[in-house]
Amino acid sequence: MPADCNANGDIFGGWVMAQVDVAGAIAAFRKTRGRTATVAVKEFIFKQPVRVGDILSFYASVQRVGNTSITICVEVYAETFNDQGRYLKVTDAVVTYVAIDEEGKPRTIQQ
Repeated sequence: MPADCNANGDIFGGWVMAQVDVAGAIAAFRKTRGRTATVAVKEFIFKQPVRVGDILSFYASVQRVGNTSITICVEVYAETFNDQGRYLKVTDAVVTYVAIDEEGKPRTIQQ
């Protein structure tokens, strides 16, 4: 949306980062079957800008499951408004979550 972009019409990187965290958290929740908390992001490199009107797709995959933590890779692709049907990779990130209990303390992930 226009409120999520800068004066050049490019979407704020922080907005994309937040959506990556949402996508990763969904994958983590499904695997851990409960609450998780984001504890680390390895790296974000934006390969190209995202423009208002672009359609983004987020693909999350489990990289590693530990005792209490889970690492998810999230890839982001943009279908540009003016060139529909063509998908370009925007960014990817490796995000680590910790499974937490109702009190917010780490819990063991059942495997």
